[in-house]
Amino acid sequence: MNGDVPAYPATTYALSAPPAPSCPKLVGEVRSEIAIIGGGFTGLSAALHLGEAGIGSVVLEAGSIGWGASGRNGGQVNPGLKREPSEIYSIFGRELGARLVRLSSDAPGHVFDLIERHAIACEAERRGAIRVARTAADYPLIDEYIAGWATEGVALERLERDALTEKLGTANYPLGVLDHRAGSVNPLAYARGLAAAVQHLGSAIHADTKALKLSPDGAGWAIDTPRGRVLAKRVVLATNGYSDDLWPRLKRSVVPFASAIAATAPLPAGLLARVVPGRQAVYESSWRVLYYRVDAAGRLLLGGPGAQYAALESRAYRDLIDCALGLYPDLAGVAWTHRWSGCVAVTEDHLPHLHEPAPGIIAGLGYSGRGIAMATVMGREIAARIQGKDSNLAFVPTPIKPFRFHRLWRPVATLTTWRDALRDRRRGLV
Repeated sequence: MNGDVPAYPATTYALSAPPAPSCPKLVGEVRSEIAIIGGGFTGLSAALHLGEAGIGSVVLEAGSIGWGASGRNGGQVNPGLKREPSEIYSIFGRELGARLVRLSSDAPGHVFDLIERHAIACEAERRGAIRVARTAADYPLIDEYIAGWATEGVALERLERDALTEKLGTANYPLGVLDHRAGSVNPLAYARGLAAAVQHLGSAIHADTKALKLSPDGAGWAIDTPRGRVLAKRVVLATNGYSDDLWPRLKRSVVPFASAIAATAPLPAGLLARVVPGRQAVYESSWRVLYYRVDAAGRLLLGGPGAQYAALESRAYRDLIDCALGLYPDLAGVAWTHRWSGCVAVTEDHLPHLHEPAPGIIAGLGYSGRGIAMATVMGREIAARIQGKDSNLAFVPTPIKPFRFHRLWRPVATLTTWRDALRDRRRGLV
């Protein structure tokens, strides 16, 4: 058993992100009030909010800062959850449901406030996101989204085909909705900026330091790493889609669904003016969950279902590029210079979960594609709970519940993805 992890993939984010702050490996034994396992958005946000309250912590990251989904995602900072407000109320009731709906609505604003407050250079843009329908069968999803948020006092802009075509530069979609709460960032730069802010407030971060064992130690916990040990009163588990067997059943509470991204070279000026000219983030309402945007350097980044098995990886990227060409035929001949993938942590109910499986242990995970905004506010909620400020929090602890048929998710997801892709090809949608 060792602490080795693969290198961070060659993403476009690394081309422009500021260098990561120095986060030396842990060597020897240290003590801390709070230990945080995971140097992604959840863990770094928790450490930052604790630091702002004057509470120090030690963050352990198995790879580099932003190594997991935090540094590989599509960069879209979207509001809301994978369920509409009416469903949230139905599940959680009026009082708790209202807190969760409000938190998810305000989450992008909190991200951009943090970026401004700590002067994080991460190519932040708040130009909204456009959710689109691919067929008439998807219209109810758009209208339900608009109606649901209207009851919360949020006005969204319904876009018919002509208006949508003008904003996107493609006529492939018949209906969409513009949500002005959303935006985009370079997620790797955002993660690195959070890490720098955490260190500035006095907490320690140790990268390339995998937590190998977590065990009780008197009134607290001991975390063993390859070359050191942390003794802490409380431990935050912030490993999300890269959770392992460190804590029983945690990794089986989520499905680490692979999502892939392909990126072009910077587009020529003429083409750049026609591909999402308003620079909104875009995502589809369909099984495919295709998402795309143009970054600060003028590259088109397009993501969607990845390969659940390594042998199918090339095919997944080919399908993504075929989708892009279907949307923008003028991309023919443009070089696709970068391809990478990462794991989205999907829960069975498609909602994030907070767990307190033992005294002094707290975990937050399962953002199901809303990771930038929701992981950031989950970190804030965890920090508030550690401080005892739990009377008005949106997340309440739930038992760790393994995903049913967890061992079958990979073959089932693969078969479903290719079945639906074939169906779309036959219908001329790809």
